[in-house]
Amino acid sequence: MKARALTDRERIDWLRLARAGAVGPVTFAHLIARYRSPSRALNALPDLARRGGRAGSPEIPSLAMAEAELAAGAAVGARLIAACEPGFPRLLGALDPPPPLIWTLGDPACLERRAVAIVGARISSGAGRRFARTLAAELGEAGYVVVSGMARGIDAAAHEGALAFGSAAVLAGGVDDVYPPEHGELYESLKAKGCVISERSMGHKARAADFPRRNRVISGLSLGVVVVEAELRSGSLITARLAGEQGREVFAVPGSPLDPRARGCNDLIRQGATLVEEAEDVLRVLDAQPGVTEREPPSYDLFDDRGDPETRGLRAVVEDLLSPTPTPIDELARAADAPTSAILATLMELTLAGRAELLAGGLVVRA
Repeated sequence: MKARALTDRERIDWLRLARAGAVGPVTFAHLIARYRSPSRALNALPDLARRGGRAGSPEIPSLAMAEAELAAGAAVGARLIAACEPGFPRLLGALDPPPPLIWTLGDPACLERRAVAIVGARISSGAGRRFARTLAAELGEAGYVVVSGMARGIDAAAHEGALAFGSAAVLAGGVDDVYPPEHGELYESLKAKGCVISERSMGHKARAADFPRRNRVISGLSLGVVVVEAELRSGSLITARLAGEQGREVFAVPGSPLDPRARGCNDLIRQGATLVEEAEDVLRVLDAQPGVTEREPPSYDLFDDRGDPETRGLRAVVEDLLSPTPTPIDELARAADAPTSAILATLMELTLAGRAELLAGGLVVRA
């Protein structure tokens, strides 16, 4: 599917499909690849869920709900960009799969420049915040947009350091959800001098479950991720892990072994992350990088959904093969001795019924 602008009706259907219950980025990508249009995918959802064993239809936003979200975005000057459209950030579009859509608020030119993320502890040291602020300013002066999550501590310091050059904040709630509340002034500055981004709906209030998806977008927008301070069990390390899985560079600032906030960074360095003592350590790696290779949309076989008996017979077999441990879809196809296309069809039905969960990287788990 080549990049193209959606019509007004296609945009509404794209939004409704992206907001439908049990439809995450992976399921969305498979549905679009299978049905070739959001309208046909929406029409297929109830029957797919029923065949997967769901008693009722999945929650699908009404036309009025989608129009209300678009109106709410327009009221604050936000822009909705679908993953298939030319204005979608190139690096984010290279993810497998990308978020179906994002809301943006502020300067869209930020999304067209090379970017690097700076993340770290919310309860950070004064020295850590000072380092993040200086590093962000120097990377901004070198031409990079600094991306972070507008959280307390290191994130806020990174945004402050880069504001004069352009900074992008990825929010776990909607683009109109200022979190934490005390960052209202920073939020307004980012709208005026940078960009605020979210894949969540307008008015959505951030919940704990939203932050891993936010972290995936932070790393997805960036050529590399710099972790300044992080404990061993930290959301910042999730962002670093996602960056590694996405083929992005991972950087870490070393610290004292006596400080728990340095342990996560020191562990990243042990695992091969680039040690950072100054901006030049980051620039040396990123300036030599040709960039992230743009990904062609995945190609899947088209399916005949009008009562394929082989697909119906696979459901019990595939469900028995699922486990809480992520399993490659290709491995399921070999174990079931069935075409990958039929396995994908079955997994989409089970996912929409709440019995399975499709993950990035061609993996699936029992829900």
